[in-house]
Amino acid sequence: MSTPVRPVVTRKGEEDSGTGQSGDCVRVSGVSPQHTPATKIWFGKVSNEPGFRSPPHHHGEAETGGYLLKGVGRIYFGENYQEWIEMREGDFVFVPPHMPHVEANMSTTETLVWLTCRTPDNVVVNLDEVEDSVLADYRRP
Repeated sequence: MSTPVRPVVTRKGEEDSGTGQSGDCVRVSGVSPQHTPATKIWFGKVSNEPGFRSPPHHHGEAETGGYLLKGVGRIYFGENYQEWIEMREGDFVFVPPHMPHVEANMSTTETLVWLTCRTPDNVVVNLDEVEDSVLADYRRP
């Protein structure tokens, strides 16, 4: 006899924080192989405190989709992280597999919060750090 298939709810405050992290960019999962029956998806919330950013990293083979819930963020990428895209509340973003990038909160007063979905899991490969000064317009509080 097989186990019945049922939806699984992760309640507020029960998210899993035992997932790949990168510096001041904090990830918690609501749907992931770590604490649900999911096998091909990671879905969670990512936040950066005011003026903080991730170190350079990429997500291996994972395709990443994001939706900005609150704040103004940038993703720096390209040679020496000289290119960037800016995102505001309500924007969606796609980050291709193996793309080195830095996720930054551009506000020094407001928290940046977004939802992120990744396949097959939350792969985080941290890379060598860069100085804040190479990131156009980035500043800490």
